[in-house]
Amino acid sequence: MDITEILAPYKERVEQNLRKTMPALGPKSRLRDACEYALLTGGKRFRPILVYMIGDALGNKVDVTGAAMAVEYFHTASLIADDLPCMDNDDLRRNKPTLHKVYGEGTALLATYALIAAGYEFLAKNSREIKQSKAPYLNSDQICVLALENATYNTGMHGATGGQYLDINPETLTKEAILEVIQKKTVSLFEISFVLGWLYGGGAINKLDKVKKAAAHFGTAFQIADDLDDMAQDEKNDRQVNLAAILGVDCALSMFHEEINSFQNLLSELELAASPLTNLSHFLSKQVTYCTL
Repeated sequence: MDITEILAPYKERVEQNLRKTMPALGPKSRLRDACEYALLTGGKRFRPILVYMIGDALGNKVDVTGAAMAVEYFHTASLIADDLPCMDNDDLRRNKPTLHKVYGEGTALLATYALIAAGYEFLAKNSREIKQSKAPYLNSDQICVLALENATYNTGMHGATGGQYLDINPETLTKEAILEVIQKKTVSLFEISFVLGWLYGGGAINKLDKVKKAAAHFGTAFQIADDLDDMAQDEKNDRQVNLAAILGVDCALSMFHEEINSFQNLLSELELAASPLTNLSHFLSKQVTYCTL
């Protein structure tokens, strides 16, 4: 099955539930309109799809929608911040004017705060739903605490915020420095997706470290593939933080395959090898092969 066919039902699930969350943003206002604009302008919805994939693969029939929405809210907030004039100064996002171009910088900044706060609220609500459901074997309070710990760690200085700072203020362009940017800026949001899908889907708590490692390998492979694909564009835009450009294509390819192999091994250990996550790793491998031909 083509990867688009695999992702399509998950993406539709995300879109439908995302539209249902709009009332949670409060009464209609310019700020709420800005949040809606940022959330509903499309996108691959890759990170919330991962939450659903993992939740489904565990087979416990637990609704992970709140966790999936939280991830998309966090991710959207990070994109708004990245696009601001004081950051990457982008005019377009998903082929539409960036949020600050439409609503102004002040409203765009406030929208990031609102979306992050709403994301935490979704995690709390999803935990309450588990507590009220017919899944008494799940410790909803423990799930909520672990989820909040992971989300706060990966959205803060140790994660996306710190990663964006390093991306726009690179002290050095060594392999180690670029890998730190990848870990904080890219892997962090993938770790949230994997961890939330696992926790809210009823995965074993004692396997959480392996879940984080799987996310790290997948997120690193994802970014290397993205860097290989963006080499020409990054050179044109004088963007220096590109692992493939710094290490060379051959070295980047070798690292990519190491990460993908480690990811697939961990999927087997987590009993997720039969899930669509394996198809995603095969798709990434094909994409890398194509862009390096």
